[in-house]
Amino acid sequence: MVALLMLAAVCCAAPVGNAISAYVALKTGAQDDGGIAAGGSAADIPPRMLTAYKKAVQQVGTYVPTCQGMRWPILAGIAKVESNHAMGRSIAAGGDIRPKIYGVLLNGSGQGGNTTVVPDTDGGQWDGTSQGERAVGPFQFLPSTWEAIGQDGNGDKVADPHNADDAALGAAIYLCAGGRDLAKRSQLKAAIWQYNHSEEYLADVLGWIDQYAAAATDPDLTNVTGKVRTVIDAALSQRGVPYSWGGGNAQGPSYGFCCSPSGKSGATIKGFDCSGLTQYAYARAGITLPRVAAAQAGAGQRIPARLGTGVLKPGDLVFFATAPGRDATIYHVGIYAGGGQMVNAARPGTVVRLDAVNAMPGYAGGARLL
Repeated sequence: MVALLMLAAVCCAAPVGNAISAYVALKTGAQDDGGIAAGGSAADIPPRMLTAYKKAVQQVGTYVPTCQGMRWPILAGIAKVESNHAMGRSIAAGGDIRPKIYGVLLNGSGQGGNTTVVPDTDGGQWDGTSQGERAVGPFQFLPSTWEAIGQDGNGDKVADPHNADDAALGAAIYLCAGGRDLAKRSQLKAAIWQYNHSEEYLADVLGWIDQYAAAATDPDLTNVTGKVRTVIDAALSQRGVPYSWGGGNAQGPSYGFCCSPSGKSGATIKGFDCSGLTQYAYARAGITLPRVAAAQAGAGQRIPARLGTGVLKPGDLVFFATAPGRDATIYHVGIYAGGGQMVNAARPGTVVRLDAVNAMPGYAGGARLL
């Protein structure tokens, strides 16, 4: 009961989410930050990795001239699921990732869900062992696959799957095989399926691609006017302001307090948590909101979750709950900006940014105040 009250008290402390799939955790031992859902925006990608994804998009046409529709969110979606963007590793200016990322040894032991023996093909050159094969690098290529598609992406004359630029270019080449048009959903699905023959994997990667794509595009506010425009502009004006647990109010960003369920303090951070941001943005339009997300669900016209996100309009509050349908369990709120996006103060360690609405788990509907 104490934990529930603490969760409701300030908002934005997400329950254990799907930021890293069990597939990745088994293979790499990667850990999410306190079990808090990450959300899908470029703000969650190490800058050097994002540079590698964008560079690969520019380079892939040299190797697969007939490929169309390659874009960085596709590569980001794959790398998110495979290695969480090499999070926690050191990434040098030239792109080398240390320590290197190794998957489980594919010797049929059952570790990581593997039951098939895959014989060694590289003498341990890339995977560090001659006792069998294991996937390597941020995109988790088998050495035999890397031998077929690996290219030098950073100009050092070595095609190294443990290098961000090389690995991203190799992934782009692999996904583009046969000159696919990745702007077509069916061909994008075929490319991801080729990468891993799993429906769960396909859904996971597509979900991240959609989140990154939505967050990479500014909302179209051409026909948004009046108080709705005032609210959205106010929220967007705070992009880049740090998340602060308990921070923010109708007057603007403020220092928060300690501590989130994962132990993160806002006491030394001047910024916003999710409901602090919504309170501030709506105050610019003369509307007073309660301080916490669960209470804000009682303001305005409630939009049931069962109607889906398609009924949301710019300016609507968007809610997320541990038990959708029970407003007392609402833990997060954002401001819908149109086009499947919301202005979001997502979690400790991030900044106010645009996210896809499905970046947070437990969609619980919305509220319309304007």
